[in-house]
Amino acid sequence: MDKKHVSLSFRHLGSLYMNRFWLCLILVLSSVCINAQKSFQPKQVDYQWRGIIYRNEITGLATLHTNGFSLAYNKGQIKTYYKTKYYHIELGYLTDPREQRQNRNTPRSFNKISEAFKFGKQNFVYTIKAGKGVKRLISDKTKQRGVALGYNYNIGPSIAILRPYYLDLVYSFEREEQIFYELRAEPYSKDNANKFLDYNSVFGKASGGFGWNQLSIIPGIQSKLGLFFSLGAFEEYAKSIELGIQADVYIRKVPIMVETTAVSNKPYFINFYATAEFGKRKF
Repeated sequence: MDKKHVSLSFRHLGSLYMNRFWLCLILVLSSVCINAQKSFQPKQVDYQWRGIIYRNEITGLATLHTNGFSLAYNKGQIKTYYKTKYYHIELGYLTDPREQRQNRNTPRSFNKISEAFKFGKQNFVYTIKAGKGVKRLISDKTKQRGVALGYNYNIGPSIAILRPYYLDLVYSFEREEQIFYELRAEPYSKDNANKFLDYNSVFGKASGGFGWNQLSIIPGIQSKLGLFFSLGAFEEYAKSIELGIQADVYIRKVPIMVETTAVSNKPYFINFYATAEFGKRKF
């Protein structure tokens, strides 16, 4: 074999090995790229959890409504960006719009000054409410420190706690042909109805220590529906204002006022309310 043919054979063999080398290199690099993609590809984000940093929410609420006021505590769990479920407990004070604060402005007598009173009031009414509720956003995701719009509802049991309202009533009696007067702190009863509802016999409101040993309760249910405006819907600190309507229904009439031919009590209360809510969110 001459030198020319030997040279061609070596060239052909070298070309064959080079082609195989590049093919192997391409296969190795492709495998590395595929494995890298598998290793470093980020986990798909659940759409429902987009934008959520915190999972739990604890807040306090102060409410004014058309028949009183209340303070409450909510403990919630953020289920999705748009939905939070919570448990609710509330302490409140219930009034009647017919209550009118009055003062006789009488000179000092009976070694005391008459206190302002509410003529015809029969009981103080305190409320304890519990419930389970849901808050839902109806506006799209807002920027940080933006305002989110949503609605809120809850329902649960309610208890009205009655404490008798005491008045200082003026009684007169005769002794040794002289007329004497004395004060007696009394709640309303059928026996003293004429005296309790006689304006001229009322000296003023009795001290606040009376009636705590005569509490009674009336069970019922409560519910509410409101529209809220949340400031920074998912920041660490929760802040919102809520406006809505609430209903309380009890198993019998709640005797806030003494019933007469012109005044009657009812077993239900429907109120408009405004609530300020403040709290904190946690992981």
